[in-house]
Amino acid sequence: MEFIPHDVIATLSNPGVVSRQLLSPANSSSTRVTITEVHLDTHACQPRHRHDSSEQIWYALKGSGTLLLAHETERAFAFGDVVRFEDGDVHGLRNDRNDEFVYLSVTAPPIDFGYAYRSQS
Repeated sequence: MEFIPHDVIATLSNPGVVSRQLLSPANSSSTRVTITEVHLDTHACQPRHRHDSSEQIWYALKGSGTLLLAHETERAFAFGDVVRFEDGDVHGLRNDRNDEFVYLSVTAPPIDFGYAYRSQS
């Protein structure tokens, strides 16, 4: 068993986006997944990007937003929805609403997302 106390959960942030690294290479010996709780402020955006060697599954916990996909495609993403991105799939998210959007992300194999954020605590 591995227990991860809240005080070793890193928080990564960019303007309008906060990611809590619940299970990551920094706080776990897991070699299979990274689990992240992501909060987007009103009208915040995670630009389109890809992970060449990892898949991601997102589960919308609160609010609604717009998935930003390849070829400038967009799709609604709201509370209760689940989306899976294969290795290399282009993806991003925009919170179009006037309230916070929260989702849970599972990434396999794990990624240390520190490279993608301006601030870490």
